[in-house]
Amino acid sequence: MRFSVFLNARSMSPAEDGRLITDLIDHAEQAAANGFEAIFMPDHHFNGYMPVASDSFILAGYLAARLPQMHFGFSVVSVPLHHPVRFTERVNVLDHLTKGKLLVGVGSGTTPEEMIGFNVNYKDAGPLAEANLAVAEELWAKRMDDPAVQIDNGPYQGRVLQRITPSTYGEQHARLMPVAMKESSARRAARHGWPAFIPAFTPPKIGGTEPFTHVKKYFDIYKGLLLEAGHSDDVVKDALSWTTHTYQAVHVAETDEQAREELMVILRSYQDAIEREAEFNARAENDEANTKTDRTPNALTDDWIGTWCLYGSPETVIEHLRPYAELGIGNVLCGTTTGPLTAERLRLGQQTLDLMGSKVIPALKGV
Repeated sequence: MRFSVFLNARSMSPAEDGRLITDLIDHAEQAAANGFEAIFMPDHHFNGYMPVASDSFILAGYLAARLPQMHFGFSVVSVPLHHPVRFTERVNVLDHLTKGKLLVGVGSGTTPEEMIGFNVNYKDAGPLAEANLAVAEELWAKRMDDPAVQIDNGPYQGRVLQRITPSTYGEQHARLMPVAMKESSARRAARHGWPAFIPAFTPPKIGGTEPFTHVKKYFDIYKGLLLEAGHSDDVVKDALSWTTHTYQAVHVAETDEQAREELMVILRSYQDAIEREAEFNARAENDEANTKTDRTPNALTDDWIGTWCLYGSPETVIEHLRPYAELGIGNVLCGTTTGPLTAERLRLGQQTLDLMGSKVIPALKGV
């Protein structure tokens, strides 16, 4: 079982943006020192959700120079917000900079506020993402003398005559990681031999107290399709080793009681940030084309904590994760900076990194 850190902190004012970037760089370096194998970043805009997430490719390139042994990933790139030419170019550049250690999570996005800033309707996000990914595959496959690739996809237009530069790092482009919630997404990952994100809930309910039931359902579907695809043993092994289960908030302390008490402090601050952002999201949802069809539970509820949180003493966290390791989950993505990134939040995040590195990761690395 691998462990990765998710840089998912928030800034609450413009004055905090620069310090947050510096603090997250330090946090990533501490994660590497504690045995984590990858750094994942979100792709978000406008709302203070890790301000540098407005172009996480830049931060990943910077960190790749400082941490050449690490893998880097995105959880996830909101494909409808990226012109397919720029998407394929950035992926290729970063795949070279990481020497093939790149994992590009892909999805259709989550908030109307972000969509309207790019002239995209929320209701169109799914089809737009599918079409953009299809165009991206055409662009990656194009050779110099092939006919031009025509791009005609909503706000994204163009005509590519030569090829995408630089070329791919290896024979194939970097691994993409769909969210294996829809069978079509699971099948895409399986067909290409890519890893996938395995959800812990089934819409329309985004949360619950039995996440393993959902993880097993989606994992079994994905693994079955992967094995049916006819890949070599090495390809299957690599894909499963990076197949990812995500916790938005991971917090480890010496005792379960301390961990729960500190987690609630983290989540209260996180929920305050979410409620502030919700005011702006509501302004975006002013017509049928930009109205969300699902709602995430309050972070202080048992449903949210049950699905999105991993907390406790090292021993409790190890026992919680053993069934996931035995199921075959290859990578646990840990949100260790969830919420506004205050000095206290950084201290608690460092505490989690230290205890994960000294006790949890060694216990599960070979499982």
